[in-house]
Order: sequence, then structure tokens, then C-alpha cells
Amino acid sequence: MDEVTPVEELSFEAARDELELVVRRLEDGSTSLEQALALWERGEALYRACRTRLEAAEARIEKLAEALAEPPAAAGQDPQDSGIGPT
Repeated sequence: MDEVTPVEELSFEAARDELELVVRRLEDGSTSLEQALALWERGEALYRACRTRLEAAEARIEKLAEALAEPPAAAGQDPQDSGIGPT
């Protein structure tokens, strides 16, 4: 991790993959205290970035689901005026 890309510039997938590497390095116990602290801080930033992107994706999905669930009347259409039959 010599050349560290700013978290904001990473895609969700890249941030997730790097976070997994950070966790593995912390779990294997082969780092010095200073390295472990730096990894922990990087991991926290990566986690926050992933969480933010996941929350944004969830909000988009909820909006799409709500739009699909809206009855035609809610979209400004009179349910009696279907365009079929006599008026």
C-alpha cells in the first residue's frame, strides 16, 4: 500500500476488495503496531465509503420499486378513463 488511492476515487468493488485485504492483513498478525493502526484507519475509511455507496444503491432500488408499485391513478391517470370502451 505504498501508492494509496484516495478512497473517494475507488469504485465500490475496488474499495470492497481492498477492505478484504486490510482485514486479512490485520487478522494474520504480521504487521507492526504502527502498520496495524494505519491499516485500521484505512479500513475504516473503506468501510464508510462502501456503506455510503450501498445506502445510495438501496435508496435507488427503493425509489424504483415504489415507482413500479404505483397504481396508474397515482401517475396522473384517471382509473375510469382507460381509453377502452365508450365514454
